[in-house]
Amino acid sequence: MSDSTFTYTYSAKKQEEVEAIKNKYVAKEETPIERLRRLDKSAERPGTIVSIIIGIIGTLVMGTGMSMTMVGPNSLFFVGIVIGVMGMIVVSISYPLYKRITKKERAKIAPEIIALSEQILR
Repeated sequence: MSDSTFTYTYSAKKQEEVEAIKNKYVAKEETPIERLRRLDKSAERPGTIVSIIIGIIGTLVMGTGMSMTMVGPNSLFFVGIVIGVMGMIVVSISYPLYKRITKKERAKIAPEIIALSEQILR
């Protein structure tokens, strides 16, 4: 009688890793709800990027003005105040600019969003 045995090694962790790697390379079809979410996010992205950049620039200008008033010689005190106020104005423009850009982007993709929404709700 031959003594042949069957051995089975199962590793769930390895199988999950293999599946995760395989899923990176498998072409996935986008569902309508995923497309709707992606389009909605894409409408906000340009406004967010622009407003962050403008906000950072304004903050740096305002900080420069503050530094000039606190550390600089007395002759730079009033110049620092003016520069700081200019920075505050730039920062305050950031949010209205975000709203305006987002509104334009939403208007561009509105027909596609509405058509896709009606398709999903049917």
